[in-house]
Amino acid sequence: MAGSKLGWTVVRGLSTFAAVAVTKKVVDTGWRWITGNEPPADPDDPDLTWREAVTWAVASGVGVAVARLLAGRQAARMWRKWTGELPPGLRPDDSA
Repeated sequence: MAGSKLGWTVVRGLSTFAAVAVTKKVVDTGWRWITGNEPPADPDDPDLTWREAVTWAVASGVGVAVARLLAGRQAARMWRKWTGELPPGLRPDDSA
């Protein structure tokens, strides 16, 4: 059981890392395409308008949240395909 928890943590972590990296590129590219400007390096920058800071925070936050969700669901599907069961923590017999 401990090995499967570690294995699941690695699979989920790697898939999430990859998805978030790709999403950052997509959000950055979308920002450039829509605004014609480089994405903010730091939304805390006082030279950035509130509109830009909030828009960037929402766009990047939603993008990363959706990427994590999709990556986690896909990782769980693959785990079930590889092992024949749901990953640790998602199994009905796992008590929280």
